[in-house]
Amino acid sequence: MNTFARPFSRRKFLAGTSSLGALYAAAKFAPLPALAQGMASDPRIAAQPVADKGFASIRKIGEGLYATITDRSKGLQARSNGGILIGRDAAMMIEGFQTPIAAQFQLDTLRTLTQLPVHGALNTHWHFDHTLGNSVYGGAGIPIWAHADVPARMAAIYPKWQSESLETFLVPWEKRVKEAKTDAQREHFKSDIEGVSGMFVPVSQAVLALPNRSLDPAKMPIKIDLGGLTVVVEHYIGHTDTDLIFRVPEQNVAYMGDLLTGGQYPVNINGYAMKWRETLAKFATFDKKTLFVPGHGNICGQEGVSEMRSCFDDLAEQAEKSYKAGVPVEEATERYVIPDKFKNYRLFSWGFGIQRTIEQFYEEWSGKHGHVLNYS
Repeated sequence: MNTFARPFSRRKFLAGTSSLGALYAAAKFAPLPALAQGMASDPRIAAQPVADKGFASIRKIGEGLYATITDRSKGLQARSNGGILIGRDAAMMIEGFQTPIAAQFQLDTLRTLTQLPVHGALNTHWHFDHTLGNSVYGGAGIPIWAHADVPARMAAIYPKWQSESLETFLVPWEKRVKEAKTDAQREHFKSDIEGVSGMFVPVSQAVLALPNRSLDPAKMPIKIDLGGLTVVVEHYIGHTDTDLIFRVPEQNVAYMGDLLTGGQYPVNINGYAMKWRETLAKFATFDKKTLFVPGHGNICGQEGVSEMRSCFDDLAEQAEKSYKAGVPVEEATERYVIPDKFKNYRLFSWGFGIQRTIEQFYEEWSGKHGHVLNYS
């Protein structure tokens, strides 16, 4: 298992983020909404969690199935959702979260539920908020499973970040703010600084543990038998090209990673907007009784898929109007207006959500591909 570590100064972080827009800060820490009425009445979902740390709680959602749901308003130790799966013979866990604190919480909770061997911990993709707690699993001798390309993705970026200071890392981002052409664009660029700082800081503090059990997408779907509970691993492209979901078909439960998120704009840092929309269309064909555990947000049903598709549709519709009117892409990304129905959506940053997605639509319509918003 490969590890990298580096101390990080909180003072440096505070100095680097003191000028960030209050609007984005408030949105990032907004509490999660209560379970939708339909979900709250679903008999598969336990009324009370089996464990609750404030920043995350773990709730039974099926026979041997548990969902770890984050509450960002109470801390970012977990940041992403996860889960526990327990069969007759073995157990598995989903996600490494943003910190070892959250991964340890999930592992400790599993041990209150069963003493069965843990077959593995599954990462849905390579991003920091789903993998930085992996060291807890590695230290416990638990194999870490992920798409075959995840270790290379992590190794290509995160050690590099750990070798430099936040001040150096932010230089090009701060330059964009100074050179902004409008006040609105300046605030959007400031939100990008908040976004990249929010990634850089936890990576700088982490001991990286790369997955050591590779899952070949060419061989998927694959089945994992835990004894009376079968997990089907499927590969889709959207949020990244390493996205995996974990389904328990017999119970109509699916752990989705960031291919499905609730209450926030799609985070498209390493994504593929067109393919992501196609992936969501496939999810819409899943059984109407499917319980989805999204990568962020609350447990949902098909209404969650529909809502995320609607958000993508709005981005595409507004972008297409600008494209057909001959509006340059840079201006089109600034013209986008968040509609009332998405006013309360969390926005990771303007550039990593709205800007990048509109740029990808423009590239698709113009036949140009390959643009990547550089954050490394």
